[in-house]
Amino acid sequence: MSFKVKVEPSGRTFSTQDGETVLAAAIRQGIGLPYGCKDGACGSCKCKKLEGQVSHGPHQSKALSEQEEAQGLMLACCALPHSDLVIESRQVGEEGAFAVRKMPARVNGLKRASHDVMIVGLQLPANEVFKYHAGQYVEFLLRDGDRRSYSMANAPHTQAQSPSIELHLRHMPGGKFTDTVFSTMKEKDILRIEGPYGSFYLRETSNKPMVLLASGTGFAPIKALIEHMQFKNITRPAVLYWGGRRPADLYMHDWIEERCREMLHLRYVPVVSDALPEDQWQGRTGFVHRAVLQDLPDLSGHQVYACGAPIVVDSARADFSASAGLPEEEFFADSFTTEADKARA
Repeated sequence: MSFKVKVEPSGRTFSTQDGETVLAAAIRQGIGLPYGCKDGACGSCKCKKLEGQVSHGPHQSKALSEQEEAQGLMLACCALPHSDLVIESRQVGEEGAFAVRKMPARVNGLKRASHDVMIVGLQLPANEVFKYHAGQYVEFLLRDGDRRSYSMANAPHTQAQSPSIELHLRHMPGGKFTDTVFSTMKEKDILRIEGPYGSFYLRETSNKPMVLLASGTGFAPIKALIEHMQFKNITRPAVLYWGGRRPADLYMHDWIEERCREMLHLRYVPVVSDALPEDQWQGRTGFVHRAVLQDLPDLSGHQVYACGAPIVVDSARADFSASAGLPEEEFFADSFTTEADKARA
C-alpha cells in the first residue's frame, strides 16, 4: 500500500511504496532527508513524527532508544509507514540531490597508504560526469547482494579532468570485501557501484568558522571537503583535527601540511592516542574530540563536520553540545559504521 509523507517545515511531499521505508522512498524521489548508514546503526536519519503511524525494523538502541520512540522520534531508514505521515526534518533542501546511479567502475589504482589502509582509484564511465557533493559516499554492489559503503576522497570538480573517484579503505580482517581488496584485487578489475549517497556535505551558505574532525579513514570525506574549499576559494577559518592510534594512522599527514601552506585559513592539529616509544611522537595525545574541547571550549559560533568511528562521532556530538555550546543543527557527521556495527541492530 502506498502512503503519502509530508516533510515539515519545507512542505515537500513524497510517496512510499508497499514495504518501502521512509528513507528509501525519499532517496528514490530525490528528497534530501539526512542519513548516514541506512541500517539503523548511526542515528543520522532520526526525525520527529508529527502525524501518522510507523513500525521500526531492527536498529540499535543508541540510534533510537525506546524512550525517544515513545516521544515520537523515528529512524527514517527503518520506519515502515502504516498510514500517511507528517514528519519534521531540519535538513531537507533542494541541494540534497543528485540522482543515484548504478555504474561499472574499473580499478585503476591500488596504493598502500599504511599497513591497513589502501587508497583505491576507480575509473568511471566517460560518457557522463558523475555528480556528487564532496563528503558523500558510494556503495559497492557485491555479487551476493551485500553492499559496502565508502566515501569519495576527491572533490567533484576533479571529474572534469578525469571521470574517477578515490576511496580510502581500511582492512577489516575477515571482512568479506576488504580481505579481497588487500589480497586478490588488481588493477583493471571491474566492480559495480551505486551512488551518490549521504547528507554529509559542506553548508556553503554559512560563514561560521569550521572544525573538521576525523578519525582514521574518516579523513577521506574531509579530504574531499578541503579540496572543494580550495577549488571554490572558500576562505572561512577551518581547523582539522585528525586522530589515530599511532602516527602511521595519519597516512596523508604531508598532504595536509601542503594544503595548509596553500590555504592560509586552514590549520591542522594531528592527535595520536596510543603512540609507542619507538614512534617518537612529540605532538598532541589523547582522544581527538577532547583536543578540540581543550583548544575551543566555546563552539557556540562554529560548525563541526565529523567523520570516522561511531564512538568518536557520538562522543563529539554529545560533548560539543553539552560542554561547548555547539548548536545541534551545526553538527554534521558521517559515522563509519562497520558490518559488525550494523549486525548489532
